[in-house]
Amino acid sequence: MSDLKRFDPGLAEKAEQLGCLPPEWLELIYGEKWFKIFVPKNLGGLGCALPEALRIEEKLAFTDGSLGWTVTLCAGAGWFVGFMEESLRNAIFSDPKLCLAGSGFVGGKADQAGERYRIHGHWTYASGALHASHFTANCVLLKNGNPILDAKGNPLVRAFILDKTEVTILDGWNYMGMIATGSHAFQVENLWVPLNRCFDIEPTKAQLPDLVYQYPFLQFAEATLAVNILGISLHLQELIAAAFWKRDAHREYSEKQQKYFQAIFEQQSAKLASLKSAFYDSIEESWIQLETKRFIAPATLKKISQLSRKLTHVCRETNAKLYPFAGLEAAKTHTEINRVWRDFATVSQHALLVFPF
Repeated sequence: MSDLKRFDPGLAEKAEQLGCLPPEWLELIYGEKWFKIFVPKNLGGLGCALPEALRIEEKLAFTDGSLGWTVTLCAGAGWFVGFMEESLRNAIFSDPKLCLAGSGFVGGKADQAGERYRIHGHWTYASGALHASHFTANCVLLKNGNPILDAKGNPLVRAFILDKTEVTILDGWNYMGMIATGSHAFQVENLWVPLNRCFDIEPTKAQLPDLVYQYPFLQFAEATLAVNILGISLHLQELIAAAFWKRDAHREYSEKQQKYFQAIFEQQSAKLASLKSAFYDSIEESWIQLETKRFIAPATLKKISQLSRKLTHVCRETNAKLYPFAGLEAAKTHTEINRVWRDFATVSQHALLVFPF
């Protein structure tokens, strides 16, 4: 992995002003193939195992929230390569500047007529939309105007991949944090695409043999989001400690006050470190099971889901306890600590990890 010190910290402010990742960051991302973390090496990717990928994503999120989140979400969409038809993946993923933005929202309808689908819809929160080469979009399937139902009688939903020239990006990302993710909405109207643009991300439907495509999507998503929240939180806590001791140099806190802060900081840091260790241990356990048995035990998957949520919950709890010790500097706009706090306060709202169970 590249030395992240190559990232100029001053670019984080530039990224916020741009509302997307700056060219300097994108150049390094393309060079390091981070948008292709889960893409096989023969298609120009890194071909990472999940445990390795999660550590990369955590470090990127620690460096900058928008950076880590955009790479994680776009690389996560790139994971779909394992489920695409061969001619389609070969045509799309050969691009060294490939970047997929997508939305988990089921915002469209795809009506099959002969050898094509006609798609229309509107999707929200596509992180990386402003520099994406392609978009993924979930659609309810129809055939000649009639809904297609699954075995349980529910509408069948499938993902589609769309070229950036086929979508209209809508300026819909107006939130206080994660500004540089450019998580805008997008829409299509009356778009005709061939049948091979549709794919199913069930492990049993994987088109490539790599183990990472056998990993269940729910736990894959939970884990990748959790490490982003963790990385941002560790950065924030480091900044809070620095702000406290900087204030101490001017205010001269009493020894009792210093010890009070230090005790809380150490207690919360230890709690988070322990949970982080347990989280990564469960990920490693799941990967070993997948390597040796080609199967992950339900109990292991349940543990990963629980730890992903618990890790997020403890990050919220820890940040809330430590935040007041940073003083008004943390509330001052255009400071690093305020940006990181805003990023955390925004990203931790993700619906997938709201509850700690």
